[in-house]
Amino acid sequence: MIFHVFERVQATSGVDRTVLATCDGGENIKIIDLARSMGILVFIGSEDNVLERFHQAAREFGGDYILRVTGDNPFTDPGFAAKTIETALTAGADLCYLSNLPLGTGAGIIKRSALDMAYLHSDKPYQLEHVSPYIKEHPEIFRIVVREFELHNPFPNLRLTVDTAEDYELASVIFRHVYRGAPFPFSEVIRFLEQNPGLAAINAHIEQRSITHSSIQCNTL
Repeated sequence: MIFHVFERVQATSGVDRTVLATCDGGENIKIIDLARSMGILVFIGSEDNVLERFHQAAREFGGDYILRVTGDNPFTDPGFAAKTIETALTAGADLCYLSNLPLGTGAGIIKRSALDMAYLHSDKPYQLEHVSPYIKEHPEIFRIVVREFELHNPFPNLRLTVDTAEDYELASVIFRHVYRGAPFPFSEVIRFLEQNPGLAAINAHIEQRSITHSSIQCNTL
């Protein structure tokens, strides 16, 4: 699954370098080895403080904008991500993402200066775990650009992120039938689901956690 995440980021127009920002631990060795085998740079940082990890990775590898793609989103669409980059650069956004996309298909982009400010001022566990909440909570400070994106999607509750066994089941079925050695666009996912409409119900009952949810149990400040 992580291979598909990497492959899709590398296929995104406008990305200058790809960095795996992960944490230490034996369970991550295979992911790190995979990234390096694909020519992807690696940064190892905090396990719980993801905001710090992103900030330090950006400081080490540079970049005026950071496109954030999480490891549980193997359906991140390179076309959607490229459009997000284009929109952010044109608008000079501090934070930019597309709306109306099914969960797990889009990507957010953060301006480096906004990431630095969020790192300096975030003090709540969920802000440290989810990277962008501080920015979203302060529209009076940051230029937040949300672009409405129209697309054909007859499945309003479609869920293409992978957090549960049901999510993984649906993802596995789709990749088994649609993947042909290269990233496929969202439109092909829809075409396959229209031919097999019952599949979208596999994980339709899963409720996505709130952005204010945090799994951090200790004081990281």
